[in-house]
Amino acid sequence: MSDKLQWPETVDQAVGVLLGLLPDGEKAKIAAMSQDDLVALHLGFGMWIRNNLGLWSENSALLESARAQNPDDASVVIIEALWRRLREETPKVH
Repeated sequence: MSDKLQWPETVDQAVGVLLGLLPDGEKAKIAAMSQDDLVALHLGFGMWIRNNLGLWSENSALLESARAQNPDDASVVIIEALWRRLREETPKVH
């Protein structure tokens, strides 16, 4: 994904990219996390997002969509949006 033309420009598009790339097992792990536990994803997964979605490069559209001042903050917004989307899609067991 080094080609600038392929970078997602919105948080929603970034979540879509991640949903397409993540194996089901990883999606389930993220969905099962509490919001407070998401910080554990910042170094590994967050770094991947920052490096591969252009946040350290010239993807100002995604930074702006995340309403973030820097790539670190933008990756947090994207991870939380992914987490919310996964939790919406996860069947609830009562």
